[in-house]
Amino acid sequence: MARPGAGGALLRILLSQLPPAAREAAPLGLRGPVAAASYGTSITSAKIKVNGVPLHYQQTGQGDHAVLLLPGMLGSSQTDFGPQLKFMNKQLFTIVAWDPRGYGHSIPPARDFPPDFFERDARDAVDLMQALKFKKFSLLGWSDGGITALIAAAKYPTFIHKLVVWGANTIVTQEDLKLYNAIRDVSKWSEKIRKPMEEVYGHEYFAKTCEAWVDGISQFADKPDGNICQHLLPHIKCPTFIIHGGKDPLVPQFHADYLHAHIKGSRLFLMPEGKHNLHLRFAEEFNRLVEDFLQ
Repeated sequence: MARPGAGGALLRILLSQLPPAAREAAPLGLRGPVAAASYGTSITSAKIKVNGVPLHYQQTGQGDHAVLLLPGMLGSSQTDFGPQLKFMNKQLFTIVAWDPRGYGHSIPPARDFPPDFFERDARDAVDLMQALKFKKFSLLGWSDGGITALIAAAKYPTFIHKLVVWGANTIVTQEDLKLYNAIRDVSKWSEKIRKPMEEVYGHEYFAKTCEAWVDGISQFADKPDGNICQHLLPHIKCPTFIIHGGKDPLVPQFHADYLHAHIKGSRLFLMPEGKHNLHLRFAEEFNRLVEDFLQ
């Protein structure tokens, strides 16, 4: 996407007042004078009890279109969606990012992985948005959050406006099991990826929960066809946008192709250089694509 033109004096002044990191990313949110004001919209944090669990969420924007951001494994609003909370258009959207039970600041309870943990997260996510008085909303789900979003869209269709998923899969194959077990031991993770998680959880909880996640996701490999939620895809009726990173080391492209083939009317977009965290690495392009789809 092209950067804002140099002609707007007001825009130049706004950019000059931002810190360097924000100035570099500013085109994500500064799309003309109206959108420029959205940069200063505050991000609030709170907890609300849902299904017996105090769930933490962050919220920003004042748009009519509500959007829920669903994080990946061990993810949270704090670690997974900074560029979206900061720079998505806050005049058009009200953006909510949540911490599923046992993740981020939704602790206690400790995270566990019963056979229905994705369905439980989907129910919590929908009930959270209902508790926040959003009658209808769109879902942006990354990785595990993408699986949760697929289930929510299929099982609670009257609440879901549109759906965006990336890094998600509906089955667990033997190839997937190898990839999951390769990340079981967090001491082998790069410091760049490991450190933010340890800052949120502490080393012990992080390491223990990562191992539990590998066991939890691996249990689906014992089901017929490794099924997580592929049987639900025909029930997804809302407009659906699938984004996939061509260099995703955790989720092979056949998963995205399968979603596209089995969700009627869905769109598939490939980011050739994108990896699993494409919404962070290529945040500007990602936000633009998503905003265009949601409107």
